[in-house]
Amino acid sequence: CIQCGNCSGICPLSIYMDYTPRRIIAMTREGFKKEVLSSRTIWLCASCYACTVHCPANIKITDIMYALKRKAIREKVYPRGFTIPILAKTFYEWVKSKGRSSESWIVLNTYLRSSPLKLLGMASLGLKLMRKGRMSWKSENIKNTREFAVMLDSLKEDGK
Repeated sequence: CIQCGNCSGICPLSIYMDYTPRRIIAMTREGFKKEVLSSRTIWLCASCYACTVHCPANIKITDIMYALKRKAIREKVYPRGFTIPILAKTFYEWVKSKGRSSESWIVLNTYLRSSPLKLLGMASLGLKLMRKGRMSWKSENIKNTREFAVMLDSLKEDGK
């Protein structure tokens, strides 16, 4: 990283981040692990790859953000009450066990883990979506879910 700031200037969400992508790269290089992993920045990355495309040093910043997210989830170091890390973990666990995603069950599990009171506020919207056929409680499994789970486990970094 040559600290040019292209990544921060091109990032559409940098104005909402507590640290710019450029600062996250610098903090990561200098060993500010706790600050980086507990920041909101890594969770607000939209994965648009604009920073990566415009980086003159060819640093894969989006991939770094993904790696930091995975590390934060593993180490349980992320902003408390922030739904995105819980959603990511819930989505992974659901897909690993079923082989498919089910929005209604993933949302339900996410909010039960993070903020059950918000779930009560969303109940009327959920019921309206179900009545219109836009959301369902139906959950489908793929065949050989156990083999699929083994495949996902083999993709984990460093066997963790």
